[in-house]
Amino acid sequence: MSRDTRAENAEPPRASVQAVVETALAEDAPWGDITSEAAIPASARATATIVSRVDGVFAGGLAIELAFTTVDSDLTIERHLEEGALLAPGALVATIKGSARSILRAERVALNLSQRLSGVATLTRAYVDAVADLPVRIVDTRKTTPGLRALEKAAVRAGGASNHRFSLSDAVMLKDNHLAVLREQGLDLTEAIRTVRERIPHTTHLEVEVDRLEQLPAVIEAQPDTIMLDNFSLDDLRAGVALIGGRAIVEASGGVNLTTVRDIAETGVDVISVGALTHSAPALDLGLDIVISAGG
Repeated sequence: MSRDTRAENAEPPRASVQAVVETALAEDAPWGDITSEAAIPASARATATIVSRVDGVFAGGLAIELAFTTVDSDLTIERHLEEGALLAPGALVATIKGSARSILRAERVALNLSQRLSGVATLTRAYVDAVADLPVRIVDTRKTTPGLRALEKAAVRAGGASNHRFSLSDAVMLKDNHLAVLREQGLDLTEAIRTVRERIPHTTHLEVEVDRLEQLPAVIEAQPDTIMLDNFSLDDLRAGVALIGGRAIVEASGGVNLTTVRDIAETGVDVISVGALTHSAPALDLGLDIVISAGG
């Protein structure tokens, strides 16, 4: 799947964004914006623009829209950029018109969310670009900000990468702790994985994490859909890919950063999961400029 196709599907579910916006607005102005109410006439009208101060990749248009319209449904918002659009200093992101008080009340929530999401999209694009000519997919993890997962995973798509499982309910991923419990029941590694396979629907994806090459023969024998090679050296990644030999999707995880991602991709793995896309992305610098008129 191309970066452009993913970006076209990067808008998060509206209900998820609405819930986040309402929580953020209640946190930011639980009893109203007492500064604007004291300083700005109720009749004052304004035009505001959100602009980028830096280069990057944009995400968070729906969050901007809903932050303002949830405060005041009479505000008009024009979104100028699609998710995944490239940003440069001065790039116009959105224009908002209406009550000056309402614009100022929604400003920080709109910026906080769009800056966070654009930061995720921007960092994601850097990883995707680093391996763009190689047959590998960059994916995120569940290491997201609590409450913001749907938005952050959409921002990853806006940056051109793909999503790993959304939640614990989406796929079976057997990690070392799961397998340790199963082995305590007297099962060897192959039997443990096969036992889990028998307990899940045939449509459910099964992934198994390994941290040592010597585990691979037993795991391969159990025929999981994906094998994750966790914190493997580059030599061991190459050996693991060769040993698996196309019998499962091969995912690399651990030790991935912008310095190492290309070397990891060149080992022949199919997927590279990167927790940093969501847990370490810096906020992108977006700003709101406002012009207030007296109104009537």
